[in-house]
Amino acid sequence: MADEIKAAGIEKFDGTDFGYWKMQIEDYLYGKKLHLLLLGSKPEKMEAEEWQLLDRQVLGIIRLSLSRRVAHNVTKEKSTAKLMEALSGMYEKPSANNKVHLMKKLFNLKMVENTSVTQHLNNFNTITNQLSSVEIEFDDEIRALILLASLPSSWEGMRTAVSNSAGKSKLKYDDIRDLILAEEVRRKDSGESSSSGSALNINTRGRRHDRGSSRGRSKSRYRSKSKFGSRKQVECWNCGKPGHFSRNCTKPKKPEADSANATTNEVQDL
Repeated sequence: MADEIKAAGIEKFDGTDFGYWKMQIEDYLYGKKLHLLLLGSKPEKMEAEEWQLLDRQVLGIIRLSLSRRVAHNVTKEKSTAKLMEALSGMYEKPSANNKVHLMKKLFNLKMVENTSVTQHLNNFNTITNQLSSVEIEFDDEIRALILLASLPSSWEGMRTAVSNSAGKSKLKYDDIRDLILAEEVRRKDSGESSSSGSALNINTRGRRHDRGSSRGRSKSRYRSKSKFGSRKQVECWNCGKPGHFSRNCTKPKKPEADSANATTNEVQDL
């Protein structure tokens, strides 16, 4: 029986997350058509002896799904209904300490860089479900805002974009969840790590563009210097001496006809 419970994926209840364990054990008993024992009321057509045997079997099933520490607290319970009632009284009652503990867990929950978004959502939903079991319910928009706030700093660009696009309309948890999952897929497809946000990429592209522009200007200045740096090889058409152009020559100017031809030669030399 213990192996069957383990195969069903039911983890031993160790005193934490009673709501999740209770859901699992109830689903298991319903699947085996043993759920009537949870209600504690014998069907009229069933013999008392048969009912007692069945109740004892289900009691054993539930005990096998408890950790040793928890099981010691309910050893006196002799029926399935009484056992579940005792466990609920110890671990499900909405005490102030339990509420404070769960609220601290929720508000301290932060997604770690480079971890799965799905895992973070599972952690988030686990805590909110536990809070729901102790009668603390959140408005849909509040859940969406808490989820956004739990994202790491590398998601700041996405968080800002979502907040700005919402305007005065209320955020919906399902929409935010879907956006976060889609963003994770986009980052994986583009080869980005979860620690590189869209805002960071924009800044990086800007810096690369600036460096590219600087290199372009440097090459342009270099070409300019190369083009005009051979001034010593230029020969003045006016005096015939190298090292300067005719417009800078201090000698008497030649006639206009020669000037036109010389100007053409200077342009070709450049």
